[in-house]
Amino acid sequence: MVTAALAGCAEMNSLLDSATGRKPSRTVVREVGRDEPRPGARNESRAEARNEARNEARAEAGRDQAALREGVRLYNEGDFNGAIKRLSSNDIRANSPTKIRVEALKYQAFSYCVTSRPKQCEQAFEKALKIDPDFTLDSGEQGHPLWGPVFERAKNR
Repeated sequence: MVTAALAGCAEMNSLLDSATGRKPSRTVVREVGRDEPRPGARNESRAEARNEARNEARAEAGRDQAALREGVRLYNEGDFNGAIKRLSSNDIRANSPTKIRVEALKYQAFSYCVTSRPKQCEQAFEKALKIDPDFTLDSGEQGHPLWGPVFERAKNR
């Protein structure tokens, strides 16, 4: 019904134009190509860009948490070199939450200590303390014969 009403309006224009002596009005219909912006498309593009940025941020947040979980799992399974590699991957970035970065560095330090690399162990603890000066080991981790003394050295620097 709406289509019929609109079609009638278009026909009515030509009848009115001829009755009044005016030049017929011309309605120009132009198709907008796929690559051409539509009216209002600029705002849609901005909204799409914001949504895309939010989704990327969520994906990044998920990646760093997944990398931490996987690194801790590798550590717990005794794959210390695998844990070091996973916990130092690009999935845990400088803009990841402090808690995630510090936890990753702690497990890297543990992995270095248990594989007889005390210097790298100490460096990982130093990085963690630089990020979070209040960082401490959990009660069950304090006093460990391998990383306890190394942590204390890093803390006292």
